[in-house]
Amino acid sequence: MQVEPLAVPAGPGVVRLLPRLAEAIRGGNPVLPLAAAAPPTRLPDHDPAELPEDLAVVVGTSGSTGTPKRALLTGGALRASTRATHERLGGPGQWLLSLPAHHVAGLQVLLRSLDAGTEPVVMDLTHGFVPRAFAEATARLDPGCRRYTSLVPTQLVRLLDDPVADEALRCYDAVLVGGAPTHPRLLRRAQAAGVRVMTSYGMSESSGGCVHDGRPLACTEVAFDTEGRIHLGGATIGHGYLGRPDLTAAAFGTDEDGIRWFRTDDVGRTDEHAHLRVDGRVDDMVNTGGLKVAPRLVEEAITEHVPGVREVVVVGTPHAEWGEAVSALVVLEPDAVRRGLTPADLRAHLRGILPDHALPVRAATAEAVPLAGPGKPDRRAVVAMLTVG
Repeated sequence: MQVEPLAVPAGPGVVRLLPRLAEAIRGGNPVLPLAAAAPPTRLPDHDPAELPEDLAVVVGTSGSTGTPKRALLTGGALRASTRATHERLGGPGQWLLSLPAHHVAGLQVLLRSLDAGTEPVVMDLTHGFVPRAFAEATARLDPGCRRYTSLVPTQLVRLLDDPVADEALRCYDAVLVGGAPTHPRLLRRAQAAGVRVMTSYGMSESSGGCVHDGRPLACTEVAFDTEGRIHLGGATIGHGYLGRPDLTAAAFGTDEDGIRWFRTDDVGRTDEHAHLRVDGRVDDMVNTGGLKVAPRLVEEAITEHVPGVREVVVVGTPHAEWGEAVSALVVLEPDAVRRGLTPADLRAHLRGILPDHALPVRAATAEAVPLAGPGKPDRRAVVAMLTVG
């Protein structure tokens, strides 16, 4: 067995990869999807004997916490994911690809198309994501099929801001939104516009989204350890990491019932409706004066209760006395830019809603949130922007 790099274009030519992906799923040599414009990539040293017999795809992780890893996904895991997703959505359909297909969310659009026996409509992302191009691509979908697409939250914001793209969104039977936290206010805005939006939680190691709107897919289980760290189990879980048996042993395992489990880097809980709530990554937790703050809870409070906020990222920045200070980078709505926003403004709006130790000490505004990967805030860049010299 040999893992073969697969150059993935950013435009409609991606459909030419479908036969090769189908072959890999059926048991042909596995593929490693890579951006066609990326420089040549050397595979990590690995023992071919340690690869699973039905390995189909090796896909890069987002690298949010350091060097990206390459997750090993079997044909069985990918088939379980696509079929369970279509079951949750109400049946197979035709997909619009609006994400890079070398990342797991975009790759899953291609795999779900194979499962449905439909050809996806592909946006040309060579020059970035353009809302009007999304609307034009939507018009090419077969009106006789169920219609689906997958987005990251920043794309959803831009589509709702564009009247033509906003109308196009309403024709979908489901719009999956994942890759980064989707704040409740954005969800309410989409729902008020008549968009059938559904949040998706998962990662490369779980074959993509395996929890939709807080509810695990039929083949997925969710558990928590004593620290509140989320563990995902079931048929969609990958085999490990290419060439990293040490990391594989630390993150993957099989229990006495034969269920495969993955130890995520996220902490969370179940709410009063037994739905999964993700509070953020373990490494993103802010430790201020010995008290831990989940950035996502502060972000949700800011978007809910502070007028004029479009997007926000909360991080911990170095503080001489407390170790870390709760700090917020805010993107304002156009009509709020002139007013500006100070840390005192944020604290005034949030006092009594958040505990005092979770109130932002530092804040800055920006025209956009720096990103690392599709839709993911670059928290290291945000820390650098907010760190006091």
